[in-house]
Amino acid sequence: MRFLIIFALLLLAEYYSFIVLRSALRTLPPGWRTGLFTFYFTVSGLVWLSLLLFRVINWAALPHMARNIFVATAIGLLVGKILILVVMLFEEARRLVVWLIGLFYTGGTVTTTDVTTTVKEGIPRSIFLQRLALLAGGLALFGFEYGISNRYRYRIRRVRLKPANLPPAFQGLKIVQLSDIHSGSFDNKEAVLHGVQLAMQEQPDLILFTGDLVNNKATEIEPYKEIFSQLKAPLGVFSILGNHDYGDYVPWPSAAEKEANLEALKQHQAAMGWRMLNNEHVLLQKDGQEIALLGVENWSAKLHFPRHGDLKKAYDGLQERKDLFKILMSHDPSHWDAQVRPLFPDIDLTLSGHTHGMQFGVEIPGFKWSPVQYVYKKWAGLYEEGRQRLYVNRGFGFLGYPGRLGILPEITVIELS
Repeated sequence: MRFLIIFALLLLAEYYSFIVLRSALRTLPPGWRTGLFTFYFTVSGLVWLSLLLFRVINWAALPHMARNIFVATAIGLLVGKILILVVMLFEEARRLVVWLIGLFYTGGTVTTTDVTTTVKEGIPRSIFLQRLALLAGGLALFGFEYGISNRYRYRIRRVRLKPANLPPAFQGLKIVQLSDIHSGSFDNKEAVLHGVQLAMQEQPDLILFTGDLVNNKATEIEPYKEIFSQLKAPLGVFSILGNHDYGDYVPWPSAAEKEANLEALKQHQAAMGWRMLNNEHVLLQKDGQEIALLGVENWSAKLHFPRHGDLKKAYDGLQERKDLFKILMSHDPSHWDAQVRPLFPDIDLTLSGHTHGMQFGVEIPGFKWSPVQYVYKKWAGLYEEGRQRLYVNRGFGFLGYPGRLGILPEITVIELS
């Protein structure tokens, strides 16, 4: 049923987009009008065909930049047509209200604002709204095309925390968090190297990677192993698995090959000098004092994502150390409200990723918005409940849409004092 509703809305968006475009091109010479309509229908047809054959097309075989431009165009067209639909439905709703008032008005006549009424500038209201809809759609298309240039525009976000139970030896501890590398999406080694160098320039004491090293297959990280091997820290580099690391989103000839892929991914991380924590914890020591670092496999409160994480197992052995400062790495931020807060109230800091901030949204001082917030209440940045804190990284890489619009790739620097 949900699929049918979405499909119907997309068809409606196509209809109104055609109406708006036809109106806008009406004054052009016939040759121009025919050429532009042909281009529009060709691109729209290719987008629909790619949606219908999404799992059949070998996207990896396409040149990176051609694929990036096509995907950005497809998403931009889709969002643009939805914006056109919203504007035009607003006009249709206005007309309906006017009609109902006229139907039940007891005075016999009604003075209303209909399609012939003009706004202050003298433009008929219907034409004004059509142009507004076309402008909104065009800006969406341009924006998503522009967003391709932001896919490696790394932003360092600094977070300063003052936990009451942090041991004196760890005062000033600097943690660099990376998440959602998605190495299978990369097409520029120099840009990725620049991001790693930015992280290392912070001189972190501890580096934590919170899952999704690849899109689907362990082989994706191989061209970038030398680059990510440069991540070093005195207290170590630790990692966990994200939902994409299990290879669940591509077909495998056998379960054994899928398992071998996961094992290969673990070996690649070990070769890079990363210590993976699979439902376990380690004690980090400095000057005779300790803090605990826990890591779990992917666990999501959203049922369509895997639940391999076992926080009880990772916590085992810490039951008698309630005052010990504890950091948890858990890929999916929905884990925090579902299990961490209610069942493990002495876990001080949880680090997650997964959402990417949807790679699209608005962030200005004092305000942030992304469509992903309607699925994940905690989707980017710092969240606090009592003594417990959650930080959601916006992701180092990108997936699906080969760009970033409003939500830039992130390197998180957390300082404890």
